[in-house]
Amino acid sequence: MTKFRRASRSARVLVPGAVAVALLAGCAQGSGGAATSSREGASSTAGSSVTVTPVPDGSSPDAPARPAAPGTLLVTDFGSDTVTFVDPGRGATGSVKVGTAPYGLVLGADGRAWVATAEGVAVVDTARRERLALIPYRTGTGPVTTGEYRGGGMGIALSPDGRRVYVGVNVPGGNGTLEVVDTVALRVTDTVPVGRRPFDVDVSRDGSEVYVTNHDSFDVTVVTAGSLAPRRVEVAPYGTEGGLGSWLKPHYAAVRPSDGSLLLPFEGERLVVVDPWTGRTTIEPMTANTHQHGAVATADGTLLTVGTGPIDPDEDEGPSLTVRTPDGAERIHPLEGPHENVAVSRDGRTAYVTGGFTRDGYWDGLTVVDLDSGDTRRLPAGSRPLGIVVL
Repeated sequence: MTKFRRASRSARVLVPGAVAVALLAGCAQGSGGAATSSREGASSTAGSSVTVTPVPDGSSPDAPARPAAPGTLLVTDFGSDTVTFVDPGRGATGSVKVGTAPYGLVLGADGRAWVATAEGVAVVDTARRERLALIPYRTGTGPVTTGEYRGGGMGIALSPDGRRVYVGVNVPGGNGTLEVVDTVALRVTDTVPVGRRPFDVDVSRDGSEVYVTNHDSFDVTVVTAGSLAPRRVEVAPYGTEGGLGSWLKPHYAAVRPSDGSLLLPFEGERLVVVDPWTGRTTIEPMTANTHQHGAVATADGTLLTVGTGPIDPDEDEGPSLTVRTPDGAERIHPLEGPHENVAVSRDGRTAYVTGGFTRDGYWDGLTVVDLDSGDTRRLPAGSRPLGIVVL
């Protein structure tokens, strides 16, 4: 196997990948052979009937039947079939079964969380701590499996009016789809073709466009919300020469509040700024020098992005959290071990970074980062937590 690695700040070459396989085998597309089947045929037929599976009570026995305190975190347990409620001060306080290998999640103003699992979109009442429904995908994804390359939902987003959920569905070995869920009828109403492995889904502030970040096809699919017409924008600041074997692909995007541009960090070296209306891209320098995944932009335009660790330990830096102000100034907070995604407290003073990670090296917990002092502490919670929201 080969990896597409850093030869210098401006060039990449293909080199033998023994170190690459050990450290970042998953970021280059593989066969998914490590995935294990947990249920056969649940989403194997395209165009299957869309039904809802209500669940009277999916919460754990010790979960309290009262609304979560403000500031409680909710994480997806990619290593299990649950979401876990986390008190930032003391750890996990209960879990709810949602479906196999949950990935992304999004929270509505009504307190319902929408969770992208391998089996369908789960709907969770966060006050009652129960799963209300499981909405199967319309897209055929094969047997339900676990692991990095599993089929099913990945990125997920909610329209500003709360009427539609958009979920990126991975189809192993091929291009994915964007599925549109009616949040009242609780069913899939439309599907849109997108690129390969839709890691992330975002929505413009006015709800007029949906942005799907496709890891393995080096692009973002821009979908007009009204017509559902898609168009492709290539995002490949290092080129596409490595193909599926390249590590230098887009992972997550954040929508910049000031102008609606998409911000996609790469390798702690380059921030790609995409104008979704024209497709034009510009590149700004970054400083963390580490492979980057999760990203979020706060209301004032500050970008936080997670560094998972080095591609090449001889040249790259370790895991970190980059905090980048709108003027481009960066503060780098080192982290212990790989992490995947990040959320920010309501007051903007604390970041919560999930330790689940999509590859080897993950751990069952979060790192809590004080953004003023830079102090960090590890908080055990969940099972390979990936997605995260603040309730």
